[in-house]
Amino acid sequence: LPRLASHPSTQSALSSTMMRFFLLLALPLVVSLLLLSCSAPLAAAAAATTAAAATASDSISLEDRLRGVIFGALVADAMCLGSHYEYDAVKIKEAYGGKNPNKYMAPGEHMGGETHGVGWGARNYHPKTVAGDQTDYGEYNVLVLEHLSDRAPRPFVLQDFMPEWRRRLLMGEWKQWVESQTKRVFQQLGQGTPAEYLGGNSNAMHLRYAAVFAYTKNATEVYSMAKKTMFTHRDETAHLGNEFFARVVYQILHHGSDDGTKTSAKKAILQVVEDMNNNFITAKVQQAIEKVAEATDLDQALSKEEFVDDLALTSMARLWDVGKSEPIKVGKASPTEGTLPGALYFILKFEDDMMAAFQANAMVGGDNASRAIAIGMVLGAIHGMQAIPTKWRDGLNHWDHAEKLARELPLLKVGGYSAQNADGNSLDEL
Repeated sequence: LPRLASHPSTQSALSSTMMRFFLLLALPLVVSLLLLSCSAPLAAAAAATTAAAATASDSISLEDRLRGVIFGALVADAMCLGSHYEYDAVKIKEAYGGKNPNKYMAPGEHMGGETHGVGWGARNYHPKTVAGDQTDYGEYNVLVLEHLSDRAPRPFVLQDFMPEWRRRLLMGEWKQWVESQTKRVFQQLGQGTPAEYLGGNSNAMHLRYAAVFAYTKNATEVYSMAKKTMFTHRDETAHLGNEFFARVVYQILHHGSDDGTKTSAKKAILQVVEDMNNNFITAKVQQAIEKVAEATDLDQALSKEEFVDDLALTSMARLWDVGKSEPIKVGKASPTEGTLPGALYFILKFEDDMMAAFQANAMVGGDNASRAIAIGMVLGAIHGMQAIPTKWRDGLNHWDHAEKLARELPLLKVGGYSAQNADGNSLDEL
């Protein structure tokens, strides 16, 4: 044995065996030490990336938010063109290939070229439009943008706006649906009705003032101009909804957190409810908050439904039996009692994903374009224009036109009027 142990080949074999034994014991320890040494910087880098993303999200400039209000409204509206006034959620889903919209569509595209406006019959409601165009809601916002960009910094006067409005409608430049109250005002103007008495008693909410927030920082001016742009409607609930969303957007833009970061949609909404102190507004906001809670609670039956958003909106409404072809469930139709909580539903449910809110709203149909303007303005104020992906910018037919006009608005004009108006003074004082 001593001679065997001292033999060179035996010593070599023992040495090799001991080395393998050592490696088997040491390798896991070495790997663990290496992982520990790397994990700290990796974790730090991940944390830094997350913090940077949060900071970037919270530090969106006011200018980008103002653009977000304008272009959020236009993109959300154009996304609804294909399904505007279609009330059949199954039909809409099939038209989009069983998934959320991934492109703009022409009116009734993949639906036989028309949508079934329950209560008004099936037709192409926007016959001269193509994919990427606006509905009448969006086109009104473009018209107001055109007017304001050419006037800054003068106050908005309805009598000055009317000639442009008449020309657009009479010269064949208006490709969209001309709703009943617009037709009524045309008749009233022909009869010499004064501006302060124009409009009908429709309870539909028409928000046309996305550009106003980049025109003045003065709250009183914003709310006054927002009211004037809805000159075709006189119903109290419609104007309450109009004022409510103007206040919510203004609250988000100019009354964020103390550290200058963005405020949440719900926080802004509840503040406006308190400020307005109106029973109708309070009830509609509460209705929306409760419905979002139900739709997102996995223990609730509603959350398990395939068409959860469609059912959520129709369940927030009474049956409206004044339709011309059949009764309407108000939740998806034009009246403010449905569009206000309906818009809030999408804002609150999809607050962290603006484009998902736009897509979900388009999929529900009904008067989704009315809801779209509110959704686009509010979430655009939170996320800014930067949150709109390139493909949705490129496909919007008014994008370049609207971007050029927006640069002429006082709060977006480089080296211009925005610095003077930064303190929120009234336009009449400047």
